[in-house]
Amino acid sequence: MGAGVLHEDAVFPVRKAGIPINIRNTNAPEDEGPGSWRAPAISQNIRSPVSQVKKGFVSVNIDKDMMNSEIGFGRKVLSAFEDNGISFEHMPSGIDTMTIFVHQPEFEGKEQAVISAIHRYAQPDSIELESDLALIAVVGRGMKSTRGTAGRIFSALAHANINVKMIDQGSSELNIIIGVSNADFENAIKAIYDIFVITQL
Repeated sequence: MGAGVLHEDAVFPVRKAGIPINIRNTNAPEDEGPGSWRAPAISQNIRSPVSQVKKGFVSVNIDKDMMNSEIGFGRKVLSAFEDNGISFEHMPSGIDTMTIFVHQPEFEGKEQAVISAIHRYAQPDSIELESDLALIAVVGRGMKSTRGTAGRIFSALAHANINVKMIDQGSSELNIIIGVSNADFENAIKAIYDIFVITQL
């Protein structure tokens, strides 16, 4: 998650100085729509996570009994998005479920075409859409070797009365991706920041 807009060597001294970075649309810098926030690594401690946030997503939730045993199911689903010129941001999945996160502006106006294509290609049991979502990636080099990091994150969000829509952890164990509503994303970032930087519990 997060586009390679800035080289890490350029970002490091800015983060070290505690300066927040806000990446905006070059063609419309005044637009407060979807963009990327990278909160600074406030502490020198490499175990203090860095949060990357993007707003303005739609989740396409696909259910099918034992989809994991069907060869090519994921390819069939993604073909529906490819046929309509839509890229995906994130794709957590389970035994019977798959969720595709796509940028809402790209998806709007193509919903029915994509849903029809998924039904045609993959014959799912059901499809549900949820819009106005944000994705938060909590990243830290020390996360893999630190016990209780996930527990601290979700306790902080629960105390802030934030409903978590999606949870996923990469195989590298260097990040945890959390889905929340757009309306909750500022409070979610503050809650995560506070638990690791302010209170340092």
